[in-house]
Amino acid sequence: MDFIQHISSKISLTEAEKERINKAFKTERHAKNTILMLPGANSQKATFVEKGLLRTYYTHNDKDITHFFFEEGFVSMNIDSVFFNQPTPYGTEALEDVTLRTIQYRDFLALSEEIPPLKDYVFLTSIQMVKLFSDRLYSLQFHTAQERYSTLLNDHPSILMRAPLGHIASYLGITQQTLSVIRSKTK
Repeated sequence: MDFIQHISSKISLTEAEKERINKAFKTERHAKNTILMLPGANSQKATFVEKGLLRTYYTHNDKDITHFFFEEGFVSMNIDSVFFNQPTPYGTEALEDVTLRTIQYRDFLALSEEIPPLKDYVFLTSIQMVKLFSDRLYSLQFHTAQERYSTLLNDHPSILMRAPLGHIASYLGITQQTLSVIRSKTK
């Protein structure tokens, strides 16, 4: 999804504002399996996924655990770093070849002073992400593995086709073996 089309679907912008935003955001392309950031980094960058699939992950007891998937149309930003100037516990990996639109958060703030509707975009996007993470936490606490899998299948079916099974299993909080059993029952 093109970034300007995406942002224009959320807020009203003039053609000049669209052009200014387009110039402010850099385009980055990364190959599949590229680690974009290791856990413990301090990134001040906001990222929009135009094409491809990213995952954020953390390590615990030498295990790699998927925290979240970011597919086309999603915005990612390290809250720990941007708002608290602390290293983030999450790393970021490209699970496919990706095209990203990025901007340093301080530059985005300056741009939002020039283009006030961007503040509405930040608010809307923030609320959307809080809702997604709230739903995820609720699901991990109260849903069975089968229910978590069904939710992923219903809400983001493309992830099941695009991400390795080990990453999907860790995202769902189950073993790869349990995922295989659930998938065989679902077919």
